[in-house]
Amino acid sequence: MTAADTVTLYTDGASRGNPGDAAWAYVIVRDGSVAASCSGYIGTTTNNVAEYHAVINGLRAARTFTEGRLKVRSDSELVVRQLTGRYRIRKEHLAALAGEVQRLARNFAEVRFESVPREHPYIQIADRLCNDVLDSEAGGR
Repeated sequence: MTAADTVTLYTDGASRGNPGDAAWAYVIVRDGSVAASCSGYIGTTTNNVAEYHAVINGLRAARTFTEGRLKVRSDSELVVRQLTGRYRIRKEHLAALAGEVQRLARNFAEVRFESVPREHPYIQIADRLCNDVLDSEAGGR
């Protein structure tokens, strides 16, 4: 994959309390610029569930930008290792979410899942989007 023919999806999920109030976010980057971003609240759940929801929602949105090559980058090593088969998925609810990811990944010619540090600039944007959602949900109660 070269940068010229790849769209990159950055994802993050957050849970305050684990389980607690949870949110997901994604940032889609094309040609070195943010092409789209979105976030959402998913109620009370775990961080891992939120991370999977970020990937699922991001994959749905990425179809607008490519059906070719897609890099999916997350700071969740667990999710990346589960999706690449390096870790076995022991929890049924996470296996169901991983199955949804795999189904959505079939819409692309190629999908690569990669772990990136939490400090990555686009992960930081996704993290901020999650926190904005969680702040507004907490403030709305």
